[in-house]
Amino acid sequence: MDSSRIRTILLSVIAAALTLIALRPYMQPSPVRADSTASSWFVEPGVQMIYLPDGGQVLGKVVIDMRSGNIWGFPTYGGGSYPASISMGGKAPVSHPVPLGRFAVEDLGK
Repeated sequence: MDSSRIRTILLSVIAAALTLIALRPYMQPSPVRADSTASSWFVEPGVQMIYLPDGGQVLGKVVIDMRSGNIWGFPTYGGGSYPASISMGGKAPVSHPVPLGRFAVEDLGK
């Protein structure tokens, strides 16, 4: 075989391989998944008044679980967007969730 014939065969093989690579997404599309790794939490911007189960109230962040519809309040003990307390003795304060309610997200398709 002469070199021009070998070159033509190699270029044809390369062209066929590139064509197969380009057509693969159309012949075998990747499956679409509804369960993504993206967060399902929505954090309400700003701070809101959180009404505690014992009848008290405090400012805090409202967080909604977009999958279940559960609504949680995280007290910040002030107008800031994170829990802050000067009397903690140098420790970072921890805000524990307070259940506020639930949106019936399963009823959206009815």
